Amino acid sequence: MTADEAEALKRGASHEGAGRNPGTACAGAEAGTACSRDPKSERDWLMSQVVERGNMQRAYSRVMKNRGAPGIDGMRCEDLKDWLKARWPRVKEALLEGNYQPQAVRKVDIPKPQGGVRTLGVPTVVDRLIQQALHQAMQPLFEPTFSDGSYGFRPGRSAQQAVLKAAEYIRGGKCWVVDTDLEKFFDRVNHDVLMARVARRVQDKRVLSLIRRFLQAGMMADGVETARQQGTPQGGPLSPLLSNILLTDLDRELERRKLSFCRYADDCNIYVGSQRAGERIMDGVKRFLGRKLRLTVNATKSAVARPSQRKFLGYSVTGAQVPKLRVARQSIERLRGRVNELCRQGRGRSLSQLIETLNPVLRGWMNYFCLTQSRRPIEELDAWVRRHLRCIAWRQWKRPKTRESKLRAYGLEAQRAWKSSVNGHGPWWNAGAKHMIAALPPKYFTQLGLVSLVATHQLLQRPV
Repeated sequence: MTADEAEALKRGASHEGAGRNPGTACAGAEAGTACSRDPKSERDWLMSQVVERGNMQRAYSRVMKNRGAPGIDGMRCEDLKDWLKARWPRVKEALLEGNYQPQAVRKVDIPKPQGGVRTLGVPTVVDRLIQQALHQAMQPLFEPTFSDGSYGFRPGRSAQQAVLKAAEYIRGGKCWVVDTDLEKFFDRVNHDVLMARVARRVQDKRVLSLIRRFLQAGMMADGVETARQQGTPQGGPLSPLLSNILLTDLDRELERRKLSFCRYADDCNIYVGSQRAGERIMDGVKRFLGRKLRLTVNATKSAVARPSQRKFLGYSVTGAQVPKLRVARQSIERLRGRVNELCRQGRGRSLSQLIETLNPVLRGWMNYFCLTQSRRPIEELDAWVRRHLRCIAWRQWKRPKTRESKLRAYGLEAQRAWKSSVNGHGPWWNAGAKHMIAALPPKYFTQLGLVSLVATHQLLQRPV
């Protein structure tokens, strides 16, 4: 790659590829070219398409947009442009000759909301670039083979669409759900089983070898590299596509049995009319996954139950005769935990500064859960957030004299302000008391710019 080409990578058009809710750009002209080509020609063309200038431009733009932490080499996204100017020709040659060797991924453990940790493998920036380029070249080949019941990491599909489809099945009389959770899915993917399915559409041996090298790249923690014989670590752009390729066999089996299902990555719910049918299907799914894909269903997290007793992608349903979508209790608790964390961090800042930090979290959460049809939990969350902010204000005022003067400044009578300032109760009690609500009413926080979950929900809500 010349210096001009490296510069072009930086200013190239953004490509919507892998992610939780990818866009539809990859279904454009380039995708059409790849899909219309004779599959036999992929034996010679696929790696050339991976390193093609336009494909690399889009991959570069995507990597720069996603940012992300450095890998084991410490290279930041900001350093990639200069690195490519100096070294891209050698990297491109290695890819075309089939001898490019990925570096180990950096191990990162993040806590799960339900407890425990999820292990991520962070590739180097260069490896992320190559994985993204591979993803863009391969997705048009596999996208036509994916099931209509699959919603995760696909262009034009989202988690919300999966939730709406699940609600449709429930309202149609499928009043039992087979909720399957694959045990440590990304850590236990069998490489041979996966590569056999990739090879159904990819015949370029250079691409196949490169994917296997990415799968087998070691994981480094505290300077010690550990070899990997199974699994596809979360954190790389290629892993979501590979997960869909592998689990398409499960989708086809469910379609063959004419079952109603929604799958988002390794989260799969099957909707049936009776408990007995659900238990029979659960046993069949376990056998299929173990025999065909060498995967295990987590018995403690999987169940045959009423949909109102389970959650799917953060949502649940009411137990009414006409079920309505609602935010799952765990999703509400997760938001509370995040707000608690941000409020603890913001005790030394002004309320307006803290609100600037909270707003993106509140807005993003409500954008995702805009499908909920239960208003009361949203109202309670709004009131709870405001109480947190009043609690911080009360702590910041510190002394009774300061509290009295602040309460009077916010409109309370002198006698009431004095009695409230010396009541002897703690900050949280005072944050929910009438004197603080009168001094700092909802209108006050609206004026400070605080995002209202209720107002955002009303703005976004559509018939479900």
